[in-house]
Amino acid sequence: MRQKFEAGFKAKVALEAYRGEKTLNELSSEFGVYPNQISKWKQELLAGVSGIFSGKKDNNKKEQEELAEKLYKNIGELKVENDWLKKKLNQLG
Repeated sequence: MRQKFEAGFKAKVALEAYRGEKTLNELSSEFGVYPNQISKWKQELLAGVSGIFSGKKDNNKKEQEELAEKLYKNIGELKVENDWLKKKLNQLG
């Protein structure tokens, strides 16, 4: 079974790798994660750091709000349809 790690744990390990005070093998032993996984997390950390200052956070928030609005609309439509079907079913029975 594949193990999932929380974002905070990944960030902690990636920061330790970035600091360079310990080797990947030492970090691997300490955190129980394969060295190549630590390297990937470090690369993701370095690639994502510039996004903190670029305003992408605002764009992502806007996209999430739009998605939520669309999903709420869809839920409303499905509820109306479900209520209508219940009404028709009761009329038949």
